Amino acid sequence: MRDRGDGAADGNTAAWRTRSDLAPAGRTATGLLLVSADADSVTAAGGHAERAGAYAAALEAAGVGATDRVVVALSGDGELAGAQWAQAAAEVARAAASVGPRGRLRLHHALDSLGATTLVITPTGAMDLLARLHLEFLLDPLDLGLRHIILTGEIASRRTMPHLAAEFEAEVTEVYCSPFTAVPLGWRSSEPAPLTLFDPGSVGLASLEKDESLVPPYAAGLAEVVVADPVAGATLRTGQVVRPAAGDAFPAPEHTVGDHVLVRGVWLSLNRIERALGRIDGVSGWELGVSRQGTLDAVTLTVTFSRESLVGNPMWKGRVRQALQALTPITIDVEISPQASETAPRGVVNDARGHHLGRDRTAIAR
Repeated sequence: MRDRGDGAADGNTAAWRTRSDLAPAGRTATGLLLVSADADSVTAAGGHAERAGAYAAALEAAGVGATDRVVVALSGDGELAGAQWAQAAAEVARAAASVGPRGRLRLHHALDSLGATTLVITPTGAMDLLARLHLEFLLDPLDLGLRHIILTGEIASRRTMPHLAAEFEAEVTEVYCSPFTAVPLGWRSSEPAPLTLFDPGSVGLASLEKDESLVPPYAAGLAEVVVADPVAGATLRTGQVVRPAAGDAFPAPEHTVGDHVLVRGVWLSLNRIERALGRIDGVSGWELGVSRQGTLDAVTLTVTFSRESLVGNPMWKGRVRQALQALTPITIDVEISPQASETAPRGVVNDARGHHLGRDRTAIAR
């Protein structure tokens, strides 16, 4: 059963799926549905008690207790889980609120007003808050009185956890959540540590080359995280890649693979970009560049036109920008290649963060 790269597998198409296979479920799925920010992924939420228990377990693993006051400030696809984090925290802690994504000055005001001791946020969101406290607000991070910081929803940059721990003098915990339902699957309290899984039976590792689950002890190399979809009776490839060392440890994701790129906590569909640009006359090639030069991800789409007359045409650049705005809540800057070409490469991803390994799983060396 070899993955063809389009989400289907030879011989057992129902058992193994990728994110690209989940969009059609929006027309047939029943009950409470979890829909990604771009409506490209639709999954059933599952049982309320099971979800609540997973969030409560994650909070307790992070050391959150009865005297804590929790603020959840998640953006991207993780925003869907903000209310569930807060509801679980209300049972575990003294008080909890989900304030959603907001400017850092307003987030600081919310933390101060609510007397927060625990912050649930993305890694880049936490680093951006810290940078602005120092450089713009001229405030001491210690004055916030945070005791716990829970990071989730993104692949953190190196040394994010120890840096935040030192600056805020807080316990920093990373919680790995399902990229489909945002339900916590595992946690770690330090950057070198592997994940401690809450339910080892619901998450595992799989080969990149073929639809085959891996069992410990794992061989060194690359493997993709997979989760069980009990409603559909399928195994879902998450698009997140780990580097297991030889042994039983389950590491945290370091990379992504496939036709979606994780940017600011949102899974950006390369196939949808391809289709949108295919409707614009004159687009012959494009490259998606992703970087994290400061604290947040930045995305630039560089488009190549086939005719010189379109290169300096602001209307054509505006058409590209509008097409992207219809696809994703993520802001994507548009640049036009100064040279026209009819044979420019299409669908190239240049990830300066080092996260995305490629669109074709089978072509990536272990």
